[in-house]
Amino acid sequence: MRGLTGAWIQAAFGRFSEAPMAGHSQFKNIMHRKGKVDAVRSKVFSKLAREITVAAKMGLPDPNMNPRLRAAILAARAENMPKDNIQRAINKAVGGEGDNYEEIRYEGYGPGGAALIVEAMTDNRNRTASDIRSYFTKSGGNLAETGAVSFMFDRVGLVEFDAKVADADTMLEAAIEAGADDVASSEDGHEIYCEQSQLGDVSKALEAKFGEPKASKLIWRAQTPVAVDDEAGEKLLRLMETLEDHDDVQNVFANFEVSDAVMQKMAS
Repeated sequence: MRGLTGAWIQAAFGRFSEAPMAGHSQFKNIMHRKGKVDAVRSKVFSKLAREITVAAKMGLPDPNMNPRLRAAILAARAENMPKDNIQRAINKAVGGEGDNYEEIRYEGYGPGGAALIVEAMTDNRNRTASDIRSYFTKSGGNLAETGAVSFMFDRVGLVEFDAKVADADTMLEAAIEAGADDVASSEDGHEIYCEQSQLGDVSKALEAKFGEPKASKLIWRAQTPVAVDDEAGEKLLRLMETLEDHDDVQNVFANFEVSDAVMQKMAS
């Protein structure tokens, strides 16, 4: 999927601008191309179940009344997580089962000076911090204090749809009407961005027209992606893969761009 940098509505009926794909989008695209083996899928399901349980614990166990739970269920469905698994995760929260997890955000710099934000959910803060720090160090980067790089990102809402639900013009018009700020459409699908406080309203308005979205969530969106050379790009993508593989890591965001050659090499 394609990320955007500093996009805006040029006029009342103008188009939203597009820019090269940013680091986290490139990484997700690479992981999608590689496919998932059973071991990886099992780990993905485990992380999704954890988020569902935590979301249900923090609010009502009804996704219609709990936006975070609804987002977690949408993410699970997008990964083809069985309905029984989803329900079990909700039941854990209702029954008071499961560990108590703490949500932590880590920030740091990777090779080439790229900024990364890592969102984790852990029952052992010291263990997770130690692991994340070691990953950054081994890659040639360094873990920084909270707030060290987040100012280079915007916290926004993202709604995703398959490309087949509408053409670019139709989605653009619907997104503007729903109150979105930005749209990126490509053969991979549609990405609709909005203010974080408007995510629920925008998502519901678009769902009424196009059906259930693939995802509806809050993300960290890079303000100005940084171009890195191929060597740094490979190291950054490997760092992101290592971070994503950690049991406690839920999301990884970055602000870099790499060449098509690196994309092809890493996806092979």
